[in-house]
Amino acid sequence: MSQITLYLDDATQSLVEQAAQANGVSKSRWVANIIRKYATQEWPKDCLALAGSFTDFPLREENPTSLPADVPRVGF
Repeated sequence: MSQITLYLDDATQSLVEQAAQANGVSKSRWVANIIRKYATQEWPKDCLALAGSFTDFPLREENPTSLPADVPRVGF
């Protein structure tokens, strides 16, 4: 198992400690759970279940005949 060092300000450290204690896990376990939850590459099942449920949602045309003019770019 690998280790990681995190540098947290006092307020953030306190939040981690409170959340870990409230969930009955160690700080390390709590942080690992949060990383797993938010670093996943999959869409949540609730979100996937919405696919196709908006029957009146406007979709892009397959072959648009004209595209809108591009906006002027700001130079640097």
